[in-house]
Amino acid sequence: MRKYPIGIQDFRELRLGDYLYIDKTAVIFKLLEQGKYYFLSRPRRFGKSLLLSTLKYLFLGKKELFAGLWIEHKHNWQEHPVIHLSFSSIGYKDLGLDIAIDLEINRFASQFDVQLEEKGIARKFRELIEKIFHKKGQVVLLIDEYDKPLVDYIDRPEEAEQNREILKIFYSVLKDADPHLRFFLITGVSKFSKVSLFSDLNNLDDLTLVPTFGSIAGYTQEEIDQYFQEDLKTLSEQEGTSIQDMRNRIKDWYNGYSWGNDERIYNPFSVLSLFRHKRIANYWWETGTPTFLVKKLREAYYFDLNEMEAGKVLFESFTLDNMNLISLLFQTGYLTIKSYSPEERLYLLDYPNLEVKDTMQQHLLGAFRHTHQVESLPLLVKIKRALEKEDLDRFIELIDLLFSTIPHQIFLQKQEAFFHAILHLSFSGIGMIVQSEVSTSKGRVDSVVHTKNHIYVMEFKLDASADSVLAQIRDKRYGSPFLNQEKEVIALGINFSSANKSVEEWRSVSYESLLVEG
Repeated sequence: MRKYPIGIQDFRELRLGDYLYIDKTAVIFKLLEQGKYYFLSRPRRFGKSLLLSTLKYLFLGKKELFAGLWIEHKHNWQEHPVIHLSFSSIGYKDLGLDIAIDLEINRFASQFDVQLEEKGIARKFRELIEKIFHKKGQVVLLIDEYDKPLVDYIDRPEEAEQNREILKIFYSVLKDADPHLRFFLITGVSKFSKVSLFSDLNNLDDLTLVPTFGSIAGYTQEEIDQYFQEDLKTLSEQEGTSIQDMRNRIKDWYNGYSWGNDERIYNPFSVLSLFRHKRIANYWWETGTPTFLVKKLREAYYFDLNEMEAGKVLFESFTLDNMNLISLLFQTGYLTIKSYSPEERLYLLDYPNLEVKDTMQQHLLGAFRHTHQVESLPLLVKIKRALEKEDLDRFIELIDLLFSTIPHQIFLQKQEAFFHAILHLSFSGIGMIVQSEVSTSKGRVDSVVHTKNHIYVMEFKLDASADSVLAQIRDKRYGSPFLNQEKEVIALGINFSSANKSVEEWRSVSYESLLVEG
């Protein structure tokens, strides 16, 4: 039976255990040939740790582990001392960051049989590198998840700031370590400034958006077709569909990531989980629900994350007290680059795939409704069915249920903003085509929802009247851009009551009939 390396981050364990390995050594070889100091940002569970472990055994000269791989007869296999430090496993939450780092320095000193005399993590780290250099030669330094002590405390600013100061001191010694280093790669999720790395190390090459290394972590379509051919066949037979149809479904669910080029990358954790468990499901999200991000998105009233434009400054480093939410969503993998316009120098960001979009929208809807996200799904399915059947009485009943969990004081405070957010997430979260705040020549319509046979042009008001809402749709000609699409355009005016926190009055009419009324 095929062994999928889910959770296996050690290259030696993977190879000796006969786990599946997607050969990345060709692009790794380019890394070795083109430079010396690198930074790479990728979302969690994208293979950063395995990449560093692979480099570790390369520089240790363990040629036998690379038998049959692309690099086997290309690398010189010269042995170098390697310091491989992963911040995900040093226990800083229990010990405190400075103590945890100090213990790691002592562990490496023991491993290389060197005696350290300096005090303080910066001076000891410098001494460690120098003494290993004099004993063994130029050092290879691999630091994994450098920013974890910041990301883990991102919702606790004081503790995050304390850790930032410690990391700044720790990394400051690397500026003058060049003569003693053969190679240096540091990875993380986010690019934080003021930790000495990106300000002091002006020779640090950021690979995050370099097209050549876009596929260094994650799987390409070519790799899916090459390494998972039998898996695709098995899964398609199980599902009773063609291999091409199954291939397309998997692509919609797990492909879509991009870091600066046209090549789309698959989430490796999700792909491995898919073929191991033999069912399409949400795998990546469940490994780390972004409660902090969802909370911040609700506070900022970000609910429509489709097709967001951004300049390159968005991808630059940011500080703990000045975090751009869209930048953070990109770096953590909830948004990705869909296209780039050289003339306008603008990037277009969007959800990478259905796995991320589906779950993010359910979590956001739960956050806006102040309820648990999974409670919404059955309700959303009923809403979709009601609209498809043009059963608007049932639709309004379900809308009342949708808003019933919102605390009254928040409902009054935010008013129409809640209508837009919750209804957009409801329609979009169940796979319907929805456009929010659509601009027309005479104004902006709240929502346009497309079903198989209808286009609903919806306008929402608080403490008004349904007739006045429909009059606005008519006078502003909100439905006119959607005529002649071989679907009936229906105008739907909904008036919410601030006192009852429910639909007070509503009216629907064919949009063409509404124009005649005017």
